[in-house]
Amino acid sequence: MTNASASQVRMARRRAKRLGLRMVKRGNVVTLYDIDGQVVDSGDLSAISAYLAGAAVRRRPGPVQAPVPAAWRHSIEDYCLHLAAAGQSPRTVDARRKALVRLGRELGCAPAQVTAERLVGWFGRQTQWKPETRKTYQVAAREFFRWAYRKHLVPDHIADELPTVKVPPAVPRPVPDDAWQQALARADARTALMMRLAAEAGLRRGEVARVNVRDVVEGVGGPQLMVRGKGGRTRAVPISDSLAAAVRRGAAGHTPTLAAFGDCDGWLFPAAPAAGHLTEMHVGKLVAAALGPGWSMHKLRHRFATRAYRHGGRNLRAVQALLGHSSVATTERYTAVDDDEIRATAMAAALDDPIV
Repeated sequence: MTNASASQVRMARRRAKRLGLRMVKRGNVVTLYDIDGQVVDSGDLSAISAYLAGAAVRRRPGPVQAPVPAAWRHSIEDYCLHLAAAGQSPRTVDARRKALVRLGRELGCAPAQVTAERLVGWFGRQTQWKPETRKTYQVAAREFFRWAYRKHLVPDHIADELPTVKVPPAVPRPVPDDAWQQALARADARTALMMRLAAEAGLRRGEVARVNVRDVVEGVGGPQLMVRGKGGRTRAVPISDSLAAAVRRGAAGHTPTLAAFGDCDGWLFPAAPAAGHLTEMHVGKLVAAALGPGWSMHKLRHRFATRAYRHGGRNLRAVQALLGHSSVATTERYTAVDDDEIRATAMAAALDDPIV
């Protein structure tokens, strides 16, 4: 190891320690673990150094968060078991748990002591929230308190006291060609493949994180990717031979140093050898960093939807199936119409002989 490399390792260890992470280096592979021993990220030294530098900037200053009251902990776990028993996906259960943990921590009292006024007041103080975030938290709170009332854990039915949140229609914002090409040029091989799965197959960041080499199968007319989507639903997405080959090469295809650890259980983006796959949050951060300011990984999904609709016969139902949407109305919010199409439509409706 050169002096420069040794210095880079020492700096990475210091940054990891300041972030409360443990860094382990085996050969050319560096792995970060959190306080619970869960893998945060894994890769070569340069990739981990970049992650730590970004994490240090993102870390919010301030006191450590207060613990969740014990009464909330037990109720939340029981409610999450109820959701799992009802067949809700792990993603949904985790999202509800996180929302309720924050609610319980900031209200600072047991669920049975929460009044309608107190609950509405807490939501009213979240002035920085976007409508989508507000709706997510309100759904979590409303369903939790309905369940708690049925279980006689709270004395009053306060769930329906929360006002309805109106979410304005989203405007499609697909990543344009120039931003796409520039991002591909600056991304490393691993991130570029993540981007391709979003832009060429329409995958969400969580779906990209869970891609396994065994998910590529031969379908009618060519290869397909079996995508595990929201709600535990699986859909088949036709993909190009080029993208299929990149997935089949596995983790070692984009990060050669991982070849020493076998097939990593087939995960295309392993967190570490025999430690599962990267989190969807980390996948999203890697892609967003490559895309640059103003763009997120989800906008690559908008790009896929728009191109699939525009160049695929304008079949909205087909695009809906590819994206895994339960409603075609949702798909409509993903497909953008360009200015030339709008003008052509307007001109088609114009009078042949203008009035002078």
